[in-house]
Amino acid sequence: MKKIALALGLLGLTAFANAADPLNGTVWKTIDDKTNQPKAIVKFTEQKNGTLSASIQQVLTPGEEKACSKCEGPFHNKSLKGLTIVKGLKNKGGTQYADGQILDPSSGKTYKLKGNVAEGGNKLELRGFIGVAALGRNQTWIRAN
Repeated sequence: MKKIALALGLLGLTAFANAADPLNGTVWKTIDDKTNQPKAIVKFTEQKNGTLSASIQQVLTPGEEKACSKCEGPFHNKSLKGLTIVKGLKNKGGTQYADGQILDPSSGKTYKLKGNVAEGGNKLELRGFIGVAALGRNQTWIRAN
């Protein structure tokens, strides 16, 4: 009986270790923190190392769908559709996320990122910042799926 319980326990731990992050595959409508208007639809994907990234699936602001003209390096003049704007986001337990980076296509700047899932999974409250979190901006994204 002990062997069966041990085997079932190990099987449960293996399934838990291989479980995808709750944000994996979710789709969100980004809301501009200055205008309060929807900007884009993004989708989260879990990477092999367990971190999350998010890419723009659709641009909702007319006239802004062409290219990331202010972006630097490999993102310069790339189409916004398909552009990865979130990288390295880690689940810190429950609904808390941290240690990521977010690209602001409007300015071309990259910021540190942390956040949490709120309102039963319907809102994603994010904070982009440079250095310390006190020096940053908040955005709340709305679940689209």
